[in-house]
Amino acid sequence: MLPPNTTTHQRPSAALILKLFLPSALGILIFFVPVEIGGRSTILLDHMVTGARRWLGDASGFYALALIVAGAAYPLIRGYWNRNVTERIFTALKLLGVIAALMALTGWGPAFLHEPDMLPFLFDKLVIPVGLIVPIGAIFLALLISYGLLELIGVLVQPVMRPIWRTPGRSAIDAVASFVGSYSIGLLITNRVYQAGQYSAREAAIIATGFSTVSATFMIIVARTLDLMAVWNLYFWLTLLITFIVTAVTVRLPPLSGMDDSADDGEPAAGAGKRVG
Repeated sequence: MLPPNTTTHQRPSAALILKLFLPSALGILIFFVPVEIGGRSTILLDHMVTGARRWLGDASGFYALALIVAGAAYPLIRGYWNRNVTERIFTALKLLGVIAALMALTGWGPAFLHEPDMLPFLFDKLVIPVGLIVPIGAIFLALLISYGLLELIGVLVQPVMRPIWRTPGRSAIDAVASFVGSYSIGLLITNRVYQAGQYSAREAAIIATGFSTVSATFMIIVARTLDLMAVWNLYFWLTLLITFIVTAVTVRLPPLSGMDDSADDGEPAAGAGKRVG
């Protein structure tokens, strides 16, 4: 018989362990692990986007146009386009985006905009891939952010992230997702976590304007355009280092330093000592 006030610790079942770790492992596989398919090595999410684009064919351009039109029409339909100056500016930019997309698809407009490195390049290399990667990535995002992976990473790297970049430890996964996968995926993770109240406005702005400004996939596009693939390793690691150094500086400057830093469900501060339960 157990003495009073004695607690027993039961070993977690295999099913519980699988529920905790299997979804996160699958999310890591999809977002971070390069896999070679058809002679091309990249993350599985990128393979999915490539497959979806190949399946859509020429219709991928019209799909991207539909997304742009929907994004521009939404604030007009909901009636909040003139709620403040920011909404007015963004609504005007969205309408200009519709015009630019129509010009890219139809060939209408000034000839200089249809040079290979202008509208065709932007629409083919940025607009269509981002239009595909965001909805596809959103399907699998729950594997990364809903099963404890963010909290685990946050506890481990908080002593580094907080003093240097003024962000919670869980933001490290945004940085990895941005560099290894896609900056749009990094932004998608940041927005989802911010909407859940786990990032403050300041933290979300730091992550979005710092960690999520570049990705290896987009860097490859830039390197190929500028003929830098011969020095790819130097180019990649210098970009990584400079991005993190610049972010460490800008977080201490306005406007980031003066933004609201309160979060509904923020990451608790880590205490000193061993990180064990």
